[in-house]
Amino acid sequence: MPNSTIDPDRDTPDAYDELLTRVERLTYLQDAGGILGWDQQVTMPDGGAPARAKQQSALSGQIHELRTDEQVGEWLDELDDAGLSDEQRAVVRETRRSYEEATRVPGDLVETITETSSAAQQVWQDAKAEDDFESFAPTLAEIRDLVVERAEHVDPDRDPYRVMFEGVDPDLELATVEDVFDDLREALPPLIEDLQAADPDLATLPDETWDEETELALDRAALEELDYDFERGRLDTSPHPFTSGTQFDCRVTTWVKPEDPMNSLMATIHEYGHASYQLGLPQEHYGTPLGQARGEIHESQSRFWENHVARTRPFWEYFAPTLNDHLGTDLTPQEAYEVVNQIYPENLIRVEADELTYHLHIILRSEVEKRLVRGEIEVSEVPRVWNDHMEEYLGIRPGTDSEGCLQDIHWTSGFAGFQSYTVGSVLAAQLDAAMREDLNQDVDELVREGEFEPLLSWMNEHVHRHGGRYPTDELIERATGEPLTAEYFIDYAREKFGELYGI
Repeated sequence: MPNSTIDPDRDTPDAYDELLTRVERLTYLQDAGGILGWDQQVTMPDGGAPARAKQQSALSGQIHELRTDEQVGEWLDELDDAGLSDEQRAVVRETRRSYEEATRVPGDLVETITETSSAAQQVWQDAKAEDDFESFAPTLAEIRDLVVERAEHVDPDRDPYRVMFEGVDPDLELATVEDVFDDLREALPPLIEDLQAADPDLATLPDETWDEETELALDRAALEELDYDFERGRLDTSPHPFTSGTQFDCRVTTWVKPEDPMNSLMATIHEYGHASYQLGLPQEHYGTPLGQARGEIHESQSRFWENHVARTRPFWEYFAPTLNDHLGTDLTPQEAYEVVNQIYPENLIRVEADELTYHLHIILRSEVEKRLVRGEIEVSEVPRVWNDHMEEYLGIRPGTDSEGCLQDIHWTSGFAGFQSYTVGSVLAAQLDAAMREDLNQDVDELVREGEFEPLLSWMNEHVHRHGGRYPTDELIERATGEPLTAEYFIDYAREKFGELYGI
């Protein structure tokens, strides 16, 4: 049996204490960078972008210098055969992986990538606002070249896209994700076609507009019902909803949609899911890998709360009165349920896509960026290739690049991250099934009564509290009893939408 605790009669090796101090310092600096990034997207005036890019670059350079210090390698070597606990071995494992990858990448390249990515956010915002892909193309090409160069430093003998994917989550095989995508590619299009053909008369929101104050009040009310800890967080607006922070300070943002407050509400609850993970990480391990989230797991938490809680009929049996109070509507629970669960294959925008067609947006992006990174298409071809794929998968073609390849901010910071969104949805369905089997309470009844704490506690116990102790694939198996599979999501989608659309 593996050692789970240090022998009380044996001191922790000095090398481990030194290593832990370094790891904690690195985490604190990274989290400071996160606050700078949050500020850039939420409160910083546009004119601050040049200085912020320099600040982020300097910070990343310092982080890279500390991470690649030869002393770190010496400490790791000393700990190879040390008598460490399981948790300590996990810290060493994660630190070694980070160290070995970082030492292959020159520090000046790290700073250049950070500065370019930071500056690119403003370039992208301006290009999107002006519907001007040509103004963003040189920046996109520069980012592509820089991250490919980085991947070649990490492993010159392997596909750079695979190297980038492993940088997002090294414990989940790209082949596993591609198998999931294949299953969805086979199952979703015919289901969507059947749903379109059914064409039931589902409820919609009144043809009205709502102001920002009204929408944000509704969003805040939802966060309060879900028991979001405002002592350790806050709600703001940003061009693109996101979550940023630690287990002590985790902030969510949303956006306002004057004609569609449901979109803002779902985005807010989605970000709450991310925050629930961050705030549920063990505080005593802050600064170490044991107190850090798993990237591929993160999206499962946001998708669980958005789709398996907030898009269910029981949720609207509980929350419809609050919705009506804020919006001045008189929707029944069934009507509210119908509003948030309709499919819109003709929708061009990923973050406004419905629960099913959303994944075709992700597959599209993954295919485009894969070809771009591998040099199979030029940057100038991205708009055409994007539009071709959208027409193939969704039967629609963007009329502008702002509605097409310029709609997402993600490529300002690199590639191979979009898969996480679909993996998260698939894993959310798998976790939901495991939770329903494991809890001694009726999950639907809990949601109907607004009793969300048992759901959060289950996630805390099976996911959050482990931090980075287990590799992603092992954490999934521990939480659900089996490896990642698309089976639960496909079954859930067929049952839910089949019943709603009467097929």
